[in-house]
Amino acid sequence: MKSRGMLIVFSGPAGTGKGTVCKEFLKRNPDSVLSVSATTRLPRPGETDGKEYFFVSRVEFEETIKKDGFLEYACFCDNYYGTPKKAVDEKLENGFNVILEIEVQGAMQIKEKVPEAVFVFISPPSKKVLRERIEGRGTETPEVINKRMTLAENELKQIVNYDYLIVNDEVEKAVKSFEDIVNAERLKTSRNLNFIQEVCK
Repeated sequence: MKSRGMLIVFSGPAGTGKGTVCKEFLKRNPDSVLSVSATTRLPRPGETDGKEYFFVSRVEFEETIKKDGFLEYACFCDNYYGTPKKAVDEKLENGFNVILEIEVQGAMQIKEKVPEAVFVFISPPSKKVLRERIEGRGTETPEVINKRMTLAENELKQIVNYDYLIVNDEVEKAVKSFEDIVNAERLKTSRNLNFIQEVCK
């Protein structure tokens, strides 16, 4: 019997490289998948329903909220974004680890609903390095950079609410740390009760 997968919540401020670490981890670990969020925003060119997002109407999204069908949701720029319970649960039941790459607010919603999930925070080596990384993109105005830094400072204060901390100084090391966390969690006795019952018969 295939054991149920783990729900892994992966957060960190913009500019920490969480997307890069996550992508590399998924490449090396085919038993893990990235959760697909639902949104009420319109698809951008090249986006496919069910791949980047599940694109739904506002009415449909609000109906799902009423039915408690989201693990977490939030509204940004007049559009809803949320993690559908059903899609996540199907993957977990099929033995896949499901990674939710989400912001802190959504992560804390999930902590209330699914306390057994694994919460991993990815941090820059320092605020100075984070600012350098954001400035290095060359895509944002100084005003936007300052806003991002204020947001990052508030997010960093939430580290204590997570189970694990990865400092992303080098991508390779960060990916290895992520793999170590997932492997350690997989070996916990609480996640192997079926085997324990079987072997103790």
